Amino acid sequence: MGSNKAMELAVGVFVLAGIIALVFLAMKVGNLSTASVNEAYHVQARFDNIGQLKTRAPVTIGGVRVGRVSDIKIDENFYALVTMKIDSSYHKIPSDSGATILTAGLLGEQYISLEPGGADESLKEGDELLVTQSALVLEKLISQFLYSKAEETPASK
Repeated sequence: MGSNKAMELAVGVFVLAGIIALVFLAMKVGNLSTASVNEAYHVQARFDNIGQLKTRAPVTIGGVRVGRVSDIKIDENFYALVTMKIDSSYHKIPSDSGATILTAGLLGEQYISLEPGGADESLKEGDELLVTQSALVLEKLISQFLYSKAEETPASK
């Protein structure tokens, strides 16, 4: 009888450890475990197409995460307006910097890469990045390639 209780206790501890591991994994995958508590400022950028960019996606400079995407909406001219929350420790980013939407790996998550400009002024709360490059949409590239190949082949008689 005593070994049954010990076995039940062991199974219960094992199941609890599994649940804790799943919660930790879910937080890692959802980027919730890296929530920043530092002071930050917000900048915006307009894109024709953001692809699969999502809120909480990383914002990087040279591969180093400097912030996260905090909001995505459509403006009055039907452009995607992306608001980025930049950590205040990166307060010397030039105001003429550009933003590009890139993909981590071939089919990975999308993120925003900032390319620093050469202006003396730095970005501040509420500024807008004017130089942007939209996401490359794989389906659009494939269809353009196939369409150009179809035009090259001579029509058969």
